[in-house]
Amino acid sequence: MNKNNTKIVATMGPACTNKEVLTSMIKAGVNVCRLNFSHADHKTHLETIKLIKEINQELYVHTAILADLQGPKIRVGKIEEGSELVNGSEFILTSNKCVGNAKIAYINYENFPQDVKEGEMVLINDGKLQIQVVKTNKKDKVITKVIHGGLLSSNKGVNLPNTAISQPCLTEKDLKDLEFILTQPIEWIGLSFVRSAQDILELKNHISKADHDARVVAKIEKPEALDNLDNIIDVTDALMIARGDLGVEIPMQKVPVIQKKIARACLEKAKPVIVATQMLESMTENVTPTRAEVNDVANSVMDGADAVMLSGETSVGAFPVQAVETMSKIITNVEQEFSTIRSYELKEKHGERFISDAICYHSCTLAEQVSAKAIITMTHSGYNAIEISSHRPPCKIYAFTNNHAILNTLSLVWGVTGFYYDNEAGTDETVADTKRILREEGFLKSKDLVLNVASMPIKEKGMTNMMRLSYLK
Repeated sequence: MNKNNTKIVATMGPACTNKEVLTSMIKAGVNVCRLNFSHADHKTHLETIKLIKEINQELYVHTAILADLQGPKIRVGKIEEGSELVNGSEFILTSNKCVGNAKIAYINYENFPQDVKEGEMVLINDGKLQIQVVKTNKKDKVITKVIHGGLLSSNKGVNLPNTAISQPCLTEKDLKDLEFILTQPIEWIGLSFVRSAQDILELKNHISKADHDARVVAKIEKPEALDNLDNIIDVTDALMIARGDLGVEIPMQKVPVIQKKIARACLEKAKPVIVATQMLESMTENVTPTRAEVNDVANSVMDGADAVMLSGETSVGAFPVQAVETMSKIITNVEQEFSTIRSYELKEKHGERFISDAICYHSCTLAEQVSAKAIITMTHSGYNAIEISSHRPPCKIYAFTNNHAILNTLSLVWGVTGFYYDNEAGTDETVADTKRILREEGFLKSKDLVLNVASMPIKEKGMTNMMRLSYLK
């Protein structure tokens, strides 16, 4: 349904689990539905998965599902109502369960007293409350001083920007959630609070053992992830710039430039990138966004993002459909008015995929030189469609495959529209067939110039080794 190149990810929740609302959202431009495993139980998520698959069949679309693991999210426990931290006062954090108040609170991170050091900052509720470590008994109690106080309420998130955390990336909850996820037809799995490439490899090992095809989205929201960014990009399948926690863990003024650097790094390595958090935040309660939010979405599109994401706006917001419509309008206008980022560099000069990469690269440069209307790919793994997309060609990319899961997977990828196609005849027949289908469906018209990219012989489903330039009859 989304005619734009930049895709839209929408977070599921109570505001959009109604079939009519979700159908309207997908018609308005949603390409990927995000299931947030920080909220809701498996039964609720299962109902949402079934609903998405049902709508896909009814609308003949390929909406993908992104299952987002909670990760080692640190929180305070239950707090007495009206508890207010006063500047300069002493405040204790303990790993022993208790009902908290203005003097003490439980923290759900068992190794917190061992990991923190004197002088390190502890931020609560997205940094609204700031406390500093004075002393730790290295066992179960940390004494802190309130630097910037305020009201403290139950279950608020805690960030430790200066602390090296010893918690594993996949918590016990994540492993239980993952067990459920890997029984479902889900295309993408988001890994929260990634610190190193090893975190990604650990998740991929679980996916592989379950004989599942899900791909991994590394969520960048920790300073350690920025230190290890190149290695993380190398092993992950996609990235999410999770600006909420990232903007608390590092100085917030650094986030805009980091966003641009990550987007560029992902383009160079042909890895899709999602920009997330607070994009149209005010639309959680209002029917229109602020002008600053409009600019934020527009800038993310201009940065070259594959997708932009809605969180609370669609999961719990009052106007989920309007939020999607607004985002789609912004994307449309930017893509019409702004010259798309080009990334015309051959990424590898050697290696086993060199021929495929060279064909994909030259299909994009040739498409620009001859003003081609489309690049049409035959793919089984999705590799050539993702590689072509990463060069950001000035035309549409149409991917034909007999792999239903890949069709959904490609819904996250910039500029790609997928079609199911299972005819494994000769190359000439397949090229003619794909052009005919696109003309009959109204995507192309007679005398349009197009490029076909595929592997020969097609039946072998090998690496891309063929490019053909021709007119539609």
